[in-house]
Amino acid sequence: MPLDDYLGDTILDLEITPNRLDCFSILGVAHEIGALTGKKVRVPESSYSEGGPPITEEANVSVADPDLCHRYTASLIQGLKIGPSPQWLQDRLTKAGLRPISNVVDVTNYVMLEFNQPLHAFDLDKMRDKTVIVRRAAPGETLETLDGAPRELNTEVLVIADSRDPIGLGGVIGGANSEIGANTTSVLLESATFNSYNNRRTADTFRLHTDASQRFEKGLRPELAPIALRRATQLIQQVAGGTIAQGIYDIYPDADIPKPKVSLTLRRLKQILGMDVTLEQVEDVFHSLEFETERTGDSSLAVAVPYWRSDVNIEEDLIEEVVRIIGYDNVPTTMLSTPIPHQQSAPMTELRWRVKESLATAGLQETISYPLVSLEDLEKVNYSAEEAMPLRVANPMSTESDYLRPTLLASLLNTLSYNEGHNEGPFRFFEQGRAFLPRPNQLPDEREVATGVVSGLRSEPSWLVDNGPLDFYDVKGMLSSALAYLGLTPSWETATAEEGPALHPGRSARIMCSGSQIGILGELHPTVLERFDLTHRPVTVFEIYLDNLLALPARSGRNFRSLTRYPSANRDVALVVGDDVPAGKVQEILNRHRLVDRVELFDVYAGENLEPGTKSLAFHVYFQAADRTLTAEEVSRTLEGLLRTLQRDVGATLRE
Repeated sequence: MPLDDYLGDTILDLEITPNRLDCFSILGVAHEIGALTGKKVRVPESSYSEGGPPITEEANVSVADPDLCHRYTASLIQGLKIGPSPQWLQDRLTKAGLRPISNVVDVTNYVMLEFNQPLHAFDLDKMRDKTVIVRRAAPGETLETLDGAPRELNTEVLVIADSRDPIGLGGVIGGANSEIGANTTSVLLESATFNSYNNRRTADTFRLHTDASQRFEKGLRPELAPIALRRATQLIQQVAGGTIAQGIYDIYPDADIPKPKVSLTLRRLKQILGMDVTLEQVEDVFHSLEFETERTGDSSLAVAVPYWRSDVNIEEDLIEEVVRIIGYDNVPTTMLSTPIPHQQSAPMTELRWRVKESLATAGLQETISYPLVSLEDLEKVNYSAEEAMPLRVANPMSTESDYLRPTLLASLLNTLSYNEGHNEGPFRFFEQGRAFLPRPNQLPDEREVATGVVSGLRSEPSWLVDNGPLDFYDVKGMLSSALAYLGLTPSWETATAEEGPALHPGRSARIMCSGSQIGILGELHPTVLERFDLTHRPVTVFEIYLDNLLALPARSGRNFRSLTRYPSANRDVALVVGDDVPAGKVQEILNRHRLVDRVELFDVYAGENLEPGTKSLAFHVYFQAADRTLTAEEVSRTLEGLLRTLQRDVGATLRE
């Protein structure tokens, strides 16, 4: 006889999407099968006799934090006997992947699998004053949980407590001090609905994700709690005996608030699906899923969603149910029947793409990293957390990624360090994203930036070429090319140490355009290089501020002009200026004149025959007109005017 015939069992391997919490249970899957087969789901009955005293005389239950516990129900079974579960119950739990423990505990697990509602059983005799209080933990409280681990609690944790101490983490795990044991005779059975966000935070805090917490953190409906409670109470009496106290505790502050219905119109359904569906067909779909419907017009419905479907809340959810049951393969292929919506311009989005293109065209590769970093990495790039503490994530996945990054530099340097450990390069990386700059008592200021790191040799090693490392001037050329792609002509000014705390003093520059700073460029400080184990080659980094770029006067991109047929004339000019005058400033003044075609710096000198505190800058200046050949007199006259302007603006004199 085949083994499957002997066992008489079938395994269903289901892939449940995160939104379908109902399908974590047997009944949830049964409702789906019923909708497809047209069969009615038979929900297990939960009738039992109550022969004990009123539950209010035997136990006290209260909820001090209803914002974290939306509904709390409890029943009481007295005089029961703890022992092994019946074989049928053990077999079903084992096949579901759960280990049988005892009859009472097994029932709570069985009903959770059946209805999707987690339950917990407390030994009433171990609880001080036979009291349950649902509250936040007090400072300094601790709890040993059922896994034997001591837990230090904080005021954000919801606990189930007796009159003095915590006896369980609400919706996560019970405490060892109220555990069901062999001598237990009175059980207070809990079935509650806890706040999903707080439950997830508690589970993350203690790294304790249980079957119960995984269900609560997805959001169970309060209507399920008493239904599962009665079912579990009946089964406990069935397998463990005992007397059930009269009534149940049911603390539900929102009981009188009517449950809203979800509206659906055929017009909206057709707009999304592109197909015609009659109102009768829609009603049949919802009735097969056990949704209640009410016609509110000739082509509209109000739908009451059953308690087990916490994922259906808006009209689009209803439309998804319709097409899911009708079948996606039955949706016809149709052409778009409505005009394409007008696309609103998104300047920042367009700028992001243009900056990416420009940097990629200049030879850099894009990287993507997480926006979360560690405080240690920020300190490596000389970020001062004392001046502006970055925003910390409340529930970080790890201590290596718990702060929103105020700079992208740390992430890129980690990427560079990793890659340098695996190959020779060269490495030309950039990343575009948001930097989160902290602000006191406010959300962070989110800045759009593009940050790059460049290191390695200029080209592949070869005996034909004297191949040096990429340096500041190589990266300056890359950025000039990238910005020219955007239609911008940058100038450069010396940056201060405060502007670039991670940069080498004297080897950094502001990137300027139209009088505004649009970025910063420089070599990394030796100390920073050492911290990231990057000491064998110089590393040049840059940062471009996209918000500042966007604020510049609009440009259409790279500008082209017709080649002139008239020859150019050039003059070499050596100027003496102060040490603090950047060459870019002199170059900018020379370029202002309409007859100057281009200016090239070819020599910088400081030393003998010059006054202390001065330097010599030598330029090739090319003159050209679009409509005529310039005469020598015009060129000389233009140059003399430029020299007067330089004398006035930057104190430049012609070198003898």
